[in-house]
Formats: sequence, structure tokens, C-alpha cells
Amino acid sequence: MALRPRMRRIITRQGTRIPRSLDSLTRVGDEVSAERGGLGSEQVDAIWRATRSLYRGGMSPAISLCLRRHGEIVLNRSLGYADPQAGRIMTPDTPVCLFSASKVVTAMLVHHLVEQGQLDLDDPVTRYLPAYGQQGKERTTIRHLLTHQAGIPRPPEKVEPEILYRPQDILDLLCSAKPSGFNSQAYHAITAGFVLGAVVEAITGEDLNATLDRVIRQPMGMTYFTFGATGPERARDVSTGLPMKLVDLFLTYAVGGSIDEVVEVTNDDRFQDIIVPAGNLYATAEEASRFFQMLLNDGAYNGQQIFQPETVRRALEPAYHRPRIDRTLLLPLNFSSGFMLGNRGMGMFGPGAPKAFGHLGFISIYCWADPQRDLSGALLTTGKGVVGPHLPALFNLQYTINRHTRLRG
Repeated sequence: MALRPRMRRIITRQGTRIPRSLDSLTRVGDEVSAERGGLGSEQVDAIWRATRSLYRGGMSPAISLCLRRHGEIVLNRSLGYADPQAGRIMTPDTPVCLFSASKVVTAMLVHHLVEQGQLDLDDPVTRYLPAYGQQGKERTTIRHLLTHQAGIPRPPEKVEPEILYRPQDILDLLCSAKPSGFNSQAYHAITAGFVLGAVVEAITGEDLNATLDRVIRQPMGMTYFTFGATGPERARDVSTGLPMKLVDLFLTYAVGGSIDEVVEVTNDDRFQDIIVPAGNLYATAEEASRFFQMLLNDGAYNGQQIFQPETVRRALEPAYHRPRIDRTLLLPLNFSSGFMLGNRGMGMFGPGAPKAFGHLGFISIYCWADPQRDLSGALLTTGKGVVGPHLPALFNLQYTINRHTRLRG
């Protein structure tokens, strides 16, 4: 299906276009009345207008947004093309790669093993992966990995992006690596996930997807919510924005590759055949929101206790008393053992959300919950670009959500 005529050009490297009217690109999933979520219809309308403005900024071919308030789905909609080249429309049921937001799922599988008495966060990694104890890393604990203090924020040497298709090679590199900045906070974009995934597999005797399926996916009735193994219905990511060498150099330093390289690797079908514990969980926005609603409910979902309340509390306990400047991202951040945490003032999850918790994924994925608003949400976008006209619209969307879902008292 060809793209509709009379569309104005937007700032993307592939020349994706936006129609004058967004109605033909809008799909609505299951929603309840705004009143059931303690909102007015005008408040939901305001949030959706802000979402449409973000889309019109031209930085993402597709957006999917799901918001739950008081546990009720008050907004579950999508905009745009899941595959711009094929003209395939995005729907609320289209799975999207969560990239680094995948980390929270792997972290909760680690916390599940703590709950089962099979692991302690202060255990040395070498208790489960003896080969990891090289170059002074015998002191590294599971907690160090979860809180980005393990000193392996990136591979120890320059590697080709295609090494991502060979997880065992990456793990071998990390086992032989010398730590840098051990015990100080430096965001581990992808590295720590491979070690944590290997620890879980060593304890359970099964691959990470099997554990995920048993502990979370089946009990919560997820259709997708899996590392890779998703199929052709998934959304395709697109390099967008103004190409800037400085931005690509920073991303190569922080995550191991430029925007174009990451997009090319993750759109490759081989990315579906591997497990990247910190980077290739696929889910719909509703499934991601459902997962965070379960955490907001102290680990309970639909009459089942997925995690014990104390497990959720342990997972969300701040690693520090206040945010620290992260040595990789060069921003003030506070982590728990697996989650990014909200700040006073402007934070990762918008203004005035100090109790929020969740995770970002490769520039434009936001999955979070906010107990002060009784809110869980997921904003999934497929455009991968840092610099562009979307930033004011993104901040406005965060502000609009937080303003209209604020609880009284």
C-alpha cells in the first residue's frame, strides 16, 4: 500500500511523510470511560491532543500510548505506520522493541530468584559464573550489575555491531574485561544485561525466555512480552532527526553504536533469534502498561500474586539518597536495583513525579508507573533521533499527562 498523497515532508532520514489529517492513521484499542479512571473526557482528550502534536513533530513514524489510571485503561491508541516502507498501519496490538526498558523485566526475574531463596543481591557474580572473576571482578555483586556500578558500562574493546547476534561472544568479552570505575555509577546500556541473563539461566537451567514465560508472560496473559521471537507483525524502527556527528559519537560511547547502526541491527531478522536481556523485549504499549500496573499493585494481577509485595519494594528501593551524575549519560540519575527513579522537579517521567519508577528505551521509549497518580503507562515510538522538533512536544506530553492525572490531597 503506497503512502497517501498530499502529505507534508517531516524530518526523517527516510523521507517518511505525515498526512494533513491523522484520522486515517489512528487506531483505538480497548478503553473504558474516562470517569472510571477518575478523569473527565476533556482530560483524556487533552492528553491525546498532546500525543498528536508529538507525532506531528515528525520524529516518529509510529506512536503507541497506553495509560491506566486506578487500574483502568483510559487511553489505548496508536498513530502512524508500523512499517513505513510497506505502508503497514500501527495498531495498539503491534509489538514494539522496548530496547533498554527491557532491563526492568530481566531485573524482576532476578528479584524473583531472590524471592525464591535462590539468590542474594549481594552474592558475588562468580558464585554463578566463575569465569566472570577475571581482572579483579571477583568483587562484583549482582547488586552492582543492577545499579550500574559494575565497571563494565560498554564492551572493553571496539566491536562490530553484528557481535550482538553472538551473545556468547559478548559474554566472553565481558568475563575477560577489566572493570573501569567499579563501584561508581555509569549507565550500562547493554553489557550488564548479558551477565544478569547468564546468572538467571545458570540458576534455573533454562533460557531466559522460558523463565519469563513461566513467571510473568503466561500468568499475566501476555500475547507478546518476549525477548525476540516476535515475528513480522512487529513495528520497524527508523533513524530520524538531523544527522549530527557529535550525537552519533556520544551514542557510540554510551550504547556502542550510532543511531543508524543500532536501527539496522535491530531491524534485522537475526535480532529475533537471540535474547538480549537489556535490549530486545517486545511488547505492546498495553502489555508494558499492564506489567507496570502489576508492580503498582504490589505484584498482584488479576487475582494472582506475580511477585510478593516485599519483592517489589526491594526492587524499587533507591540505590542512593539523591540522584548522582551518571558517568555515561552525564545526567543526574537515580537508580534502584533495576529501575530508573523519578526526581523532584523535572525528571525522566515528567515534572512533579518524584515517586515514579520505570525505564527509558533507546531515546524514545517510556514505560513507567507513578503511585502518587495511581498511573501506569507506556509511550512507545519507533523514531530514533535525538535532535529535532519533537523535544518541546515530548516535554509537553509528559507535562500534560502529569497535570491531568494528578490526584488531589
